[in-house]
Amino acid sequence: MYDKTTTIGEILEKTPEKANILLEAGMHCLGCPASQAETLEEACSVHGLDVEDILEKLN
Repeated sequence: MYDKTTTIGEILEKTPEKANILLEAGMHCLGCPASQAETLEEACSVHGLDVEDILEKLN
């Protein structure tokens, strides 16, 4: 189960099939080295997304 502090890298490493959820939400920079260390909360903030909505979809 993921939370706000889970990094994008952890999500993609554990469940690469969930990349589609992030891509559909507008996070198209998943391959960027910097995004790998970004928390889900930070990534959502940068992209203007509701972290709770994304968490619901991921979990």
